[in-house]
Amino acid sequence: MLEACIFATILCGFFGIILKKNLVMKIISMDVMSTGVIAYYVLIASRDGLFTPIFSDVKNVAYSDPVPQAVILTAIVIGFSVQALMLVGVMKLARDNPTLESNEIEKNNTP
Repeated sequence: MLEACIFATILCGFFGIILKKNLVMKIISMDVMSTGVIAYYVLIASRDGLFTPIFSDVKNVAYSDPVPQAVILTAIVIGFSVQALMLVGVMKLARDNPTLESNEIEKNNTP
């Protein structure tokens, strides 16, 4: 059930990128899709019965791998920076164009 909800989140973001014409809505849709992909990765990486690798008195137990956690943190930071860079690009486009609709921007910038 959880996998279906995550897959629906990814699809909502994907269709938002394709169907929305406003550039800010496209950026938000891309962020929704990225969040769904990260949630799916966390769902796959999590398993029951694993312990965090910290110092403790418990010996010979199955530890969880810290690499997927580092990859997810890196993906979140990179996604945030890409989103900020795209919003700056949209702000630059907004200075020259009265609208943020992609069709209108293409019409205004086509020779």
